[in-house]
Amino acid sequence: MKDFLKFTFASVLGVILACAVFTILGIITLVGMVASSDTETVVKDNSVFVLDFKGTLSERVQENPFQQFMGSDFESYGLDDVLASIKKAKENDKIKGIYIQPSYLGTSFASLEEIRNALLDFKESGKFIVAYADQYAQGMYYLSSVADKVIVNPQGSIGWHGLASQPIFFKDLLDKIGVEMQVFKVGTYKSAVEPFIATEMSPANREQVTVFMESIWNNILKDVSASRQISQDSLNAYADKYMDLRQAAEYVKCGLVDTLMYKDGVLSYLKQLTGRDEDDNLNTLFIEDMINVKKNVPKDKSGNAIAVYYAAGEIVDSAPSSTSTEEVIDGQKVAKDLRKLREDDDIKAVVLRVNSPGGSAYASEQIWREVARLKEKKPVVVSMGDYAASGGYYISCAATTIFADPTTLTGSIGIFGMIPSGEKLFKDKLGLDFDVVKTNKMADMGAGLGMLATRPFNPAEQEVLQNYINNGYKLFVSRCAEGRNMSVEAIEKIAEGRVWTGEMAKELGLVDELGGIDKALEAAARLADIEHYSVIGKPEKENFFMNFLNDQRKHYVNGQMQEYMGDFYGSFKTLEHLKDANPIQARMPFELNIR
Repeated sequence: MKDFLKFTFASVLGVILACAVFTILGIITLVGMVASSDTETVVKDNSVFVLDFKGTLSERVQENPFQQFMGSDFESYGLDDVLASIKKAKENDKIKGIYIQPSYLGTSFASLEEIRNALLDFKESGKFIVAYADQYAQGMYYLSSVADKVIVNPQGSIGWHGLASQPIFFKDLLDKIGVEMQVFKVGTYKSAVEPFIATEMSPANREQVTVFMESIWNNILKDVSASRQISQDSLNAYADKYMDLRQAAEYVKCGLVDTLMYKDGVLSYLKQLTGRDEDDNLNTLFIEDMINVKKNVPKDKSGNAIAVYYAAGEIVDSAPSSTSTEEVIDGQKVAKDLRKLREDDDIKAVVLRVNSPGGSAYASEQIWREVARLKEKKPVVVSMGDYAASGGYYISCAATTIFADPTTLTGSIGIFGMIPSGEKLFKDKLGLDFDVVKTNKMADMGAGLGMLATRPFNPAEQEVLQNYINNGYKLFVSRCAEGRNMSVEAIEKIAEGRVWTGEMAKELGLVDELGGIDKALEAAARLADIEHYSVIGKPEKENFFMNFLNDQRKHYVNGQMQEYMGDFYGSFKTLEHLKDANPIQARMPFELNIR
């Protein structure tokens, strides 16, 4: 017995000591990796910056030195890092060119357009851009078409087929489980509710989607035509032939690519361009390396600063639980942050970067208030990303100046309420009955405003709710009219929940200028009448140690689901949006599913 206890104690002690040693080694490794991630990257002569896209694109991502050890090569990229890296590559004499190696990038065309414009600016340096892929997705080909030489594998393919939107409708599913959506809205084009009450697009929604998709496609055609020297009519004819399944030789013949090569041939070609021998290694830098490349500009000492405040995701009253996998705009936090920027005298102007399809009407109003107050003290320039629609436009309309990309989706000025009734589910499927005792006619109406009402609203309650929506819409329209210096009548003509591209929105007066975040920064400096300044990103990125586990779970889950569900991942997210959504929404269609 003594021997047993002795060996047991020794084993337990050994496990404890081993755990302690591994913990200490883990901490040392972690500290070393974090420290190395902050170490300045040394750029070797004749280097090539590699844009190796495979993953998702956000406005910003948390730095993560453990990315390579997470068991997936599906990564997350920050648009801010990508744009800054391209600019550094242009300014650094040791970097001779950019090699685009695109696989997949989960984003919309407005973000691709901003990266593409940054690459066009890079070409002004006289340095080369080479693109190669085994299979180009359509968005990746649009991005890569800017290259001096576009190459595809001899057995590869190019996605070139035009745009399509294929929303999913849930009405029949809801009918089967006994759930009825009770809808209250203002706006003929406010189609966010359609997937839950219909089985196909309404004529108005089909009209608006057709118009803005044609606008996006025409911009794609214009850009590719200019880069590849192919007429837009020819590009349309190629798309009608569905180039995705054509032989690679046909891509060369029609001018979509310059030549066919296997990967080893491309690497040899890059060595030639950089003056390397065939037996030499190619000096390459990736985005994670470029983040720590020192800028070739002296540090600003003026004391002036322009804050770039990133507002990305669905607008919510307050942040949902930590288990959520989605980036959100927390109404309470954003309002507080904007107040701090207003009170900071060192901040001479603010660029509000909005990438949001909207969300809670209440939270949108609170953020609008702080943007309006901020503008009273210093210039506020909005830079719209992929989306700045409905609530996303609500929080933008009070700005001094609004910039959007031509393919940004914006507008969608409208309000809706959508509250499910589960009476049939409870009674017919689950065998549950409810009764009530009340002192006043609508005393139990509040119970119907929860996630799942126990009964449908009666006519009197429906009238109250519709009036509430109507008042919210009038307020929204008045905010837009005030911010854009337009009459209420003029706004109403282009409101009704209709979605516009940035290009169309400029013609309508909803947007001032076309351009990306770089143009917005230039405008902010001009409006603040400052020549020298530093740029500060807000809100500050979360502490790496506190953020690591949750952030990695979030990006890993999103990455894996997007990788396997493809274009329909967005429609799947619709159900997740409903869980935490405020019943009264200023939001564009839940998922346009454009591809």
